[in-house]
Amino acid sequence: MSEENKDLGDKAEEAFDKAKDAAKEAADDVKEAAKDIKDDVEEAFSADNPDSGKTIAIIAHITIIGYIIALIMHSSNKTEIGSFYLRQLLGLWLAVIVLSVIPVVGCFAAPVGLVFVILSLISAINGKMKPVAGVGELFQDWFKGIF
Repeated sequence: MSEENKDLGDKAEEAFDKAKDAAKEAADDVKEAAKDIKDDVEEAFSADNPDSGKTIAIIAHITIIGYIIALIMHSSNKTEIGSFYLRQLLGLWLAVIVLSVIPVVGCFAAPVGLVFVILSLISAINGKMKPVAGVGELFQDWFKGIF
Protein backbone atom coordinates (compact mmCIF):
# COMPACT_ATOMS: atom_id res chain seq x y z
CA MET A 1 0.00 0.00 0.00
CA SER A 2 2.82 2.42 0.69
CA GLU A 3 4.18 1.59 -2.78
CA GLU A 4 0.85 2.66 -4.33
CA ASN A 5 0.81 5.85 -2.28
CA LYS A 6 4.37 6.59 -3.41
CA ASP A 7 3.42 6.09 -7.07
CA LEU A 8 0.33 8.24 -6.56
CA GLY A 9 2.43 10.97 -4.91
CA ASP A 10 4.94 10.88 -7.79
CA LYS A 11 2.12 11.15 -10.31
CA ALA A 12 0.59 14.07 -8.43
CA GLU A 13 3.95 15.82 -8.25
CA GLU A 14 4.49 15.26 -11.97
CA ALA A 15 1.01 16.60 -12.79
CA PHE A 16 1.66 19.62 -10.57
CA ASP A 17 4.95 20.33 -12.37
CA LYS A 18 3.22 20.11 -15.76
CA ALA A 19 0.46 22.47 -14.63
CA LYS A 20 3.03 24.87 -13.24
CA ASP A 21 4.95 24.90 -16.53
CA ALA A 22 1.74 25.41 -18.52
CA ALA A 23 0.74 28.31 -16.27
CA LYS A 24 4.17 29.90 -16.69
CA GLU A 25 3.92 29.61 -20.50
CA ALA A 26 0.42 31.12 -20.44
CA ALA A 27 1.63 34.00 -18.26
CA ASP A 28 4.50 34.66 -20.66
CA ASP A 29 2.07 34.68 -23.60
CA VAL A 30 -0.21 37.14 -21.80
CA LYS A 31 2.75 39.41 -20.95
CA GLU A 32 3.84 39.41 -24.60
CA ALA A 33 0.30 40.18 -25.80
CA ALA A 34 -0.03 43.01 -23.28
CA LYS A 35 3.29 44.46 -24.43
CA ASP A 36 2.12 44.32 -28.06
CA ILE A 37 -1.14 46.09 -27.18
CA LYS A 38 0.73 48.75 -25.21
CA ASP A 39 3.06 49.35 -28.16
CA ASP A 40 0.10 49.60 -30.56
CA VAL A 41 -1.70 52.10 -28.31
CA GLU A 42 1.43 54.22 -27.90
CA GLU A 43 1.93 54.23 -31.66
CA ALA A 44 -1.73 55.10 -32.38
CA PHE A 45 -1.73 58.07 -30.02
CA SER A 46 1.83 59.23 -30.62
CA ALA A 47 2.32 62.87 -31.60
CA ASP A 48 4.41 61.61 -34.54
CA ASN A 49 1.51 59.58 -35.94
CA PRO A 50 -0.49 61.66 -38.42
CA ASP A 51 -3.61 59.57 -37.74
CA SER A 52 -3.66 60.39 -34.02
CA GLY A 53 -5.67 63.57 -34.67
CA LYS A 54 -8.10 61.57 -36.79
CA THR A 55 -8.51 59.13 -33.89
CA ILE A 56 -9.25 62.00 -31.52
CA ALA A 57 -11.78 63.41 -34.01
CA ILE A 58 -13.59 60.08 -34.28
CA ILE A 59 -13.65 59.44 -30.53
CA ALA A 60 -15.09 62.92 -29.96
CA HIS A 61 -18.21 61.92 -31.89
CA ILE A 62 -19.05 59.07 -29.49
CA THR A 63 -21.42 60.68 -26.94
CA ILE A 64 -20.40 63.24 -24.36
CA ILE A 65 -18.07 60.74 -22.66
CA GLY A 66 -16.18 60.25 -25.91
CA TYR A 67 -15.96 64.02 -26.28
CA ILE A 68 -14.42 64.33 -22.80
CA ILE A 69 -11.96 61.52 -23.55
CA ALA A 70 -11.03 63.25 -26.82
CA LEU A 71 -10.47 66.53 -24.94
CA ILE A 72 -8.10 64.79 -22.54
CA MET A 73 -6.26 63.06 -25.38
CA HIS A 74 -6.09 66.32 -27.34
CA SER A 75 -4.56 68.20 -24.41
CA SER A 76 -1.41 66.09 -24.65
CA ASN A 77 -1.34 65.80 -28.46
CA LYS A 78 -2.75 68.87 -30.19
CA THR A 79 -3.51 68.38 -33.87
CA GLU A 80 -5.31 70.59 -36.36
CA ILE A 81 -7.95 68.00 -37.23
CA GLY A 82 -8.55 67.20 -33.56
CA SER A 83 -9.07 70.90 -32.76
CA PHE A 84 -11.36 71.30 -35.76
CA TYR A 85 -13.72 68.52 -34.73
CA LEU A 86 -13.67 69.43 -31.03
CA ARG A 87 -14.80 72.97 -31.95
CA GLN A 88 -17.41 71.69 -34.39
CA LEU A 89 -18.91 69.18 -31.97
CA LEU A 90 -18.95 71.68 -29.12
CA GLY A 91 -20.99 73.98 -31.34
CA LEU A 92 -23.33 71.19 -32.43
CA TRP A 93 -23.97 69.98 -28.87
CA LEU A 94 -24.58 73.52 -27.60
CA ALA A 95 -26.87 74.34 -30.52
CA VAL A 96 -28.97 71.22 -29.94
CA ILE A 97 -29.26 71.97 -26.22
CA VAL A 98 -30.27 75.61 -26.78
CA LEU A 99 -32.70 74.84 -29.61
CA SER A 100 -34.29 71.99 -27.62
CA VAL A 101 -35.66 74.54 -25.15
CA ILE A 102 -37.69 76.35 -27.82
CA PRO A 103 -41.13 74.63 -27.99
CA VAL A 104 -41.72 74.07 -31.72
CA VAL A 105 -38.09 74.07 -32.84
CA GLY A 106 -37.15 71.69 -30.03
CA CYS A 107 -38.96 68.82 -31.75
CA PHE A 108 -36.57 69.05 -34.68
CA ALA A 109 -33.37 70.02 -32.87
CA ALA A 110 -32.27 66.54 -31.81
CA PRO A 111 -32.90 64.75 -35.14
CA VAL A 112 -31.26 67.54 -37.16
CA GLY A 113 -28.37 67.66 -34.68
CA LEU A 114 -27.93 63.89 -35.01
CA VAL A 115 -27.79 64.17 -38.80
CA PHE A 116 -25.12 66.89 -38.50
CA VAL A 117 -23.10 64.77 -36.05
CA ILE A 118 -23.28 61.76 -38.41
CA LEU A 119 -22.16 63.90 -41.36
CA SER A 120 -19.34 65.27 -39.22
CA LEU A 121 -18.34 61.74 -38.18
CA ILE A 122 -18.19 60.61 -41.81
CA SER A 123 -15.86 63.50 -42.61
CA ALA A 124 -13.70 62.69 -39.57
CA ILE A 125 -13.44 59.03 -40.60
CA ASN A 126 -12.31 60.14 -44.05
CA GLY A 127 -9.73 62.45 -42.44
CA LYS A 128 -11.20 65.60 -44.02
CA MET A 129 -11.85 68.82 -42.11
CA LYS A 130 -15.24 69.56 -43.62
CA PRO A 131 -17.51 71.93 -41.66
CA VAL A 132 -21.17 70.97 -41.35
CA ALA A 133 -23.54 72.88 -43.60
CA GLY A 134 -24.40 76.39 -42.56
CA VAL A 135 -23.05 76.46 -39.03
CA GLY A 136 -19.69 74.69 -39.16
CA GLU A 137 -17.72 77.79 -40.13
CA LEU A 138 -19.43 79.78 -37.38
CA PHE A 139 -18.42 77.21 -34.78
CA GLN A 140 -14.82 77.34 -36.00
CA ASP A 141 -14.77 81.13 -35.58
CA TRP A 142 -16.64 81.23 -32.27
CA PHE A 143 -14.53 78.57 -30.53
CA LYS A 144 -11.17 79.37 -32.14
CA GLY A 145 -9.65 80.47 -28.82
CA ILE A 146 -10.71 77.34 -26.92
CA PHE A 147 -8.89 74.59 -28.82
